Amino acid sequence: MAGGTVSRTAHFALHRLVLDANGAAASQTAAVAPTGPGSLPHTQGPQALFVVPGVWLGAMVPKRWARRAVTRNAIKRQIYTVGAMFEARLPQAAHVVRLRSAFDRKQFVSATSDQLKQAVRTELLQLFGYATRHAGAAVASVTPAAAPAPTVAEPVTVP
Repeated sequence: MAGGTVSRTAHFALHRLVLDANGAAASQTAAVAPTGPGSLPHTQGPQALFVVPGVWLGAMVPKRWARRAVTRNAIKRQIYTVGAMFEARLPQAAHVVRLRSAFDRKQFVSATSDQLKQAVRTELLQLFGYATRHAGAAVASVTPAAAPAPTVAEPVTVP
């Protein structure tokens, strides 16, 4: 979660930390450097312990916000299912979805009701949709050649 919050909804937050090969190499060389009082290296930001290319996804559903284990497991399954749908559009980084507030137990009486699953899924689709739209905009601004192809709704002008 040290990487920063990418998107939020009423109940969830998505955090991202880019796994950088330079950061991992710096932490490995720091381990070989001499240690002692005053010789510890100061890092500028979070360091990755290992670098494996790909999209990593984790789920954090605290007992504070989902008291029953059945509910926590159902929410985690929804996180991993929706995350798999958006995996191709997410940048290569470690992502953590965190439940940040409880769902109302008066509205969702059953621990694994279909209404709760649908509410969680809808909110996760919004969370990942927002994150991928802004990640795509950041990539497009860095590399203009990687702009998405126009859709049918957009008029295409030929010079």
